[in-house]
Amino acid sequence: MTTHHPVTDAVSASREVNPLVKALSLEARPQRPGPVATSLAFAHRALLKIKHVPEQLFDVTLTPIIFTLMFTYLFGGAIAGSTQQYLQYLLPGILVQTVLITTVYTGFTLNTDITKGVFDRFRSLPIWRPAPIAGALLGDTVRYVIASAVTVTLGLILGYRPGGGVLGVLAGIGLLVVFAFALSWAFTILGLVMRTPNAVMGTSMMVLMPLTFASNIFVDPSTMPRWLQTWVDINPVSHLVTAVRGTMGGTVTASQLLWVLVAAASLTAVFAPITMAIYRRRS
Repeated sequence: MTTHHPVTDAVSASREVNPLVKALSLEARPQRPGPVATSLAFAHRALLKIKHVPEQLFDVTLTPIIFTLMFTYLFGGAIAGSTQQYLQYLLPGILVQTVLITTVYTGFTLNTDITKGVFDRFRSLPIWRPAPIAGALLGDTVRYVIASAVTVTLGLILGYRPGGGVLGVLAGIGLLVVFAFALSWAFTILGLVMRTPNAVMGTSMMVLMPLTFASNIFVDPSTMPRWLQTWVDINPVSHLVTAVRGTMGGTVTASQLLWVLVAAASLTAVFAPITMAIYRRRS
């Protein structure tokens, strides 16, 4: 007759029911996860934040709606003569502005993790060191896509008709997401060096305001003073808007696309190493 020990039976049952207990009871040491797996795990963590706190999506859903409606119907008649005509020019620019403002969120959430002590927990894990930052950046690309979808959908409802068709719109969004991913490295640096999340947000907006408003998002630069035209001509956001506007309208040139891709690669090459150097010093 076989006898059963109550404690042994309880432990065996808990292993079958509780995955954590089952994992901790393994005799062989699990293989250390690679860079891709750990980065995707932190990207999943970023998406879980949206699931549990959906209010975080207010900035990528309400902001493009407010800006599109406000500028189209307040200034469309005065600037272009009709709201419909102005919408064809405005919408790609509003799309760029919305997504670029969303890039601030990466630095903000990173600084929040630091101030709450979560950052210290990450550095104690046996993982690829850049994974928390790389995963956060990957997770935020979902926010960029959501913001883009909301903006384009509203534009189509209001009467925007892209000459480049569906493929042109998708290509424009893809180009914008690539540039936004590169730019977010700069705001990640602010997230690492600033003391509070509010400081990160305030400083980031001070950087973005002259880049977005002093550009060709809202009006044709030819109507601006000469000194302002000079700034608009060298403003990287203006080149991005021109490329996205051309891609969605079906008039983009190879040089416009190349300029944006080179600018995105340059931003990543400059700011990513700086970010990781600061990150290693902190950890």
